[in-house]
This record gives sequence, C-alpha cells and structure tokens, in this order.
Amino acid sequence: MSNFSRRSFALGTLAATTLAACGNGIGGAGAATIDARVDSTLDGMFQQYPGTRDLASRAAGVLVMPLVTEVGLGLGGSYGRGALRVGPSTVDYYSSTSGSAGLQIGAQQFSHVLFFMTSEALLEFRQSQGWAAGADVEYAINDQSEMLRAETTTSLSPVIAVIFGQTGLRLGATLEGTKYTRIIP
Repeated sequence: MSNFSRRSFALGTLAATTLAACGNGIGGAGAATIDARVDSTLDGMFQQYPGTRDLASRAAGVLVMPLVTEVGLGLGGSYGRGALRVGPSTVDYYSSTSGSAGLQIGAQQFSHVLFFMTSEALLEFRQSQGWAAGADVEYAINDQSEMLRAETTTSLSPVIAVIFGQTGLRLGATLEGTKYTRIIP
C-alpha cells in the first residue's frame, strides 16, 4: 500500500507542477494586459540594467516575456506570454514553452527579453512556425544577475538574451530548448 501512495503522490505532484507552469499570472485578459506588463518589464529592466537601453535602440526587434513560470519535479516545464516589439510598436504576441526531464526539483519565475540584433534574425523568428532558442543565443547577464557585460554591447551575436527578476527555489534559468509560438491573445 505504501508503494501505491508514493506513486499516487508522485503523479499528483507532477500534475500539480505541470498545471502551475501554465498558471503564470498573465491570464486571458488579452493584448492590453500583455502590453501593460511588457511596458512595465522594459521600464524595470532599463532601470536595473541601463546598458540594455543601448541594446534595445540597436535591435531590429525585442521579444519581451514579462513573466515565465518554471517548475520541475523529475519532469519540468515552463510557460509565459509576451509581445514582440519593433520600435515602439507591438507587432505580434507569443507564448514560450519548454519541457525538461532529469534530476530537478523546485519552481521559479523570471522575466526575459530577447534582442534580435539583425534584421535576418528577426525575420527568421517571425517566419517560423515555432522558433526554438538554442546555442546561438548569447546571454548578457549571468545567473547571479550581475551587470551587463561590456562585450555584449559590441557582440556580433544575432540574438542576445537578458534573464532577470528571478524568484523561487530553483537555481539558474536558461532559454535553451524554449519554443516560441505566435498567439492571438
């Protein structure tokens, strides 16, 4: 009977963590809510990391994910919604999802921004049915959220990621393997 209870507990916990990844607080209030959260996220990032203002001014486009929730207990996942800005205008809305398996436990929330530094990188992102972040993404801020590294402002990388505002009990955040899909809020 104790094996049954452990198995039930494990399956119940997995189901709860999977559902928690989807309930990241953005809700279904539509484009206006996402845009307001994107504005707030950008303002906070520019205040905390002033060097990102220069990145944004040189970027062909900026994808802002105000809140991503990531959970894991053996199996894990993350979910968030945000907007793609070209200049000051929102041009599309996206969701980000990822899944993982392995030795992991915990939950965290964070914000991230992808700077598309070339028109080609932005075009590839917008034309894809589901773009996945991979090894070609350069991280501008390390896991300890230290200051923006100087070399990222002169980087030739087509996509630069900034992850910040991490809270929770899970260490580290990476975007590798995260899939971005266009949505209609």
